[in-house]
Amino acid sequence: MESALKTKWIIDPMHSEVHFKVKHLVISTVTGTFNSFSGSMDSENEDFRGASIEFALDVNSIDTNQGQRDAHLKSADFFDAEQFPKISFKSTSFTKIGDDYQLLGDLTVKNVSKPVKLNVEFGGRATDFYGNDKAGFEVSGQISRKEFGLTWDGITEAGAIVVGDEIKLQINVQFAKQV
Repeated sequence: MESALKTKWIIDPMHSEVHFKVKHLVISTVTGTFNSFSGSMDSENEDFRGASIEFALDVNSIDTNQGQRDAHLKSADFFDAEQFPKISFKSTSFTKIGDDYQLLGDLTVKNVSKPVKLNVEFGGRATDFYGNDKAGFEVSGQISRKEFGLTWDGITEAGAIVVGDEIKLQINVQFAKQV
């Protein structure tokens, strides 16, 4: 059913999560989380196609379950959280492909904006105990950290690269329809 009115959806942080994975020493994977984030979606269609999506992460909320590593990631070697406290995303298109979507947009890290392509799996819609209309999505993709100015490279004595370039993103979001 088409509607000329835009519907506003806000991310429910209690039922959403942002994870990333990066290779360490090329032999294992480190998983991290951003614990503080916000986002919204404006849609004109019941099936969300063409929706406009914005998202922001608080760099200081990075959590890899290891305090020293988190402090290093917040430092000027990586995210420089003091100077660049937010990572942001603004969509340029949200296209329905079968049951799922392709999300294109601009990701900004450390004042460097680059276009990214993300895959979005639609989890469905449901009404919670309080009568709120919710929509769930699983977003995945990968980016090159070096393209965003995250160029720190450590090399071990044996010549192994400490941190891989490819960052895998896994974001589960639940949006709450605003009335």
